[in-house]
Amino acid sequence: MRKKRAAALVLAAMMVLSGGCGKKKESATDAQTEAITEAVTEAATDTAEDTEAVTEAATEATTEAAKDDGEYHLVWADEFDGDKLNPDDWNYETHEAGWVNHELQEYVASEDYAYVKDGELVIQPVKEVADDGTVKYYSGRVNTQNKHDYKYGKFEARIKVPEGKGFLPAFWMMPQDENYYGQWPKCGEIDIMEVLGNSTNMQYGTLHFGEPHTQRQGTYNLKDGDFSKEYHVFAVEWEPGEIRWYVDGEQFYQTSDWFTALSGAEKPYPAPFNQPFHVILNVAVGGDWPGDPDDSTIFDERAAMYVDYVRIYQKDSYDENVTKPEKVFNDREPDETGNYVNNSDFSEAEDLDDEKDWNFLLFNDGKGSAEIKDKSIVITSTNEGTEEYSVQLVQRDMPLHQGETYKLSFDAKADEARTMITAVTAPEVDWIRYFPDTKLDLTTDWQSYSYTFEMKEKDDDKGRVEFNMGKQGSTATIYITNVRLEKVSE
Repeated sequence: MRKKRAAALVLAAMMVLSGGCGKKKESATDAQTEAITEAVTEAATDTAEDTEAVTEAATEATTEAAKDDGEYHLVWADEFDGDKLNPDDWNYETHEAGWVNHELQEYVASEDYAYVKDGELVIQPVKEVADDGTVKYYSGRVNTQNKHDYKYGKFEARIKVPEGKGFLPAFWMMPQDENYYGQWPKCGEIDIMEVLGNSTNMQYGTLHFGEPHTQRQGTYNLKDGDFSKEYHVFAVEWEPGEIRWYVDGEQFYQTSDWFTALSGAEKPYPAPFNQPFHVILNVAVGGDWPGDPDDSTIFDERAAMYVDYVRIYQKDSYDENVTKPEKVFNDREPDETGNYVNNSDFSEAEDLDDEKDWNFLLFNDGKGSAEIKDKSIVITSTNEGTEEYSVQLVQRDMPLHQGETYKLSFDAKADEARTMITAVTAPEVDWIRYFPDTKLDLTTDWQSYSYTFEMKEKDDDKGRVEFNMGKQGSTATIYITNVRLEKVSE
């Protein structure tokens, strides 16, 4: 199997510029591809019967192809071509179930749950049921702390994620010294890749930091494909004052906006992202975000995360003399009636999958569709999902000022009596509620709903109006129109 894989790597390296998501090593240039071909051909010609020579040539050629990527040069990589994880490179982490986020798995330092096979790192969650019916979950979590820690660079991995409700695979980074700026989130966290096991066409890239906890997040929707069916390359480019996220070389998010504070005093920018970080790979089971596994979750090879390689590049030098970008508050004007909600009466058709104006979202087994029709939006659910936000309609970028009073109002009905939840939230400030989650009763007749709230938190131009229609005992179709968010005091 090892020899077959080496031969495949030669072919993959030669095909690296052809695109696609097949099983291959990446990052070769035209010149490097030609060098690979010549090296392997020579090895095969000189030692036609010597498969080991071909294997060695393939490995060396592929590693050489990975050394340079534009301005970057390779500083460390693991192609997982050995028989086990190298203890000089990786640490096994151990944590009890429930350690964070109410996750169900226990992380165990064992090759049963994190191991090398056929040139890949495999992280395999396991479910065990005792004779008395007690269920326990085990998984693997490995990191490079104090072995490979780097400040700035390009961090990438080629990964196929698990499929199934309750799985949360992650490729992410934490500081070498988590106490340097204080415990999480003050220390900072860079999430390169997270994919929910029951929504395997959506990738999340997130930055956590601050006091209070603040985050910046971008998403990448894989229009054609499935992160659990094919391998994809996930990466960040981290420089002083800017971090960029990529999937298969396509940038989908960047931010320069972060901070941290200690004892109430903000530290100089670009803290906390100006210290060495290490890489972490793990698969969580259950917890606050993915929800818990159910009868549909299968713990076989489909539950595993497969990591083809991890590569870290750096530039020759970095200019750390950067200043924090000036925060420009998007204090956009409301319309002529004082309403901050765009397309409030749904008189215009729009793309509900983008992040402009209205956005229809499905999570955690929520299934359904939304359509703008007859000056209302019609939300049809076929599965209510496992969370209240499993079926969700939102509009972002609401400018809210501390001390002001606002009114949220709308008209709504349903095909049969049911409930719906509305709120005004802070996606980038720990998901706090400026207007709390409020459950309301819908009937088959149009009704008007109106709520007033005081904005007590700091100014935020990223407030979000939400309508949540999941996990409420009904999939009855909902109709909404005339949504307004307006200031009622000066």
